[in-house]
Amino acid sequence: MPKSIARRKTKKAVAKRFKVTASGKVITSQSGRRHLASSKNRKRKRHLAKSKQVDDTDVYRIKSNLPFA
Repeated sequence: MPKSIARRKTKKAVAKRFKVTASGKVITSQSGRRHLASSKNRKRKRHLAKSKQVDDTDVYRIKSNLPFA
């Protein structure tokens, strides 16, 4: 049997936290919503529920851990 071509594995921790859109942007959920929520107003919590785009400095590292995305 011939040897198979070595492939990079997807880092599952990264795959659970980030998503690559069709245009190539990386999005993730925002932090700050898990606990101490009673001191935050409704508008702040509502805006934290939306996803955000990852900063450009982190995109290369995230995409290199998601080789099939």
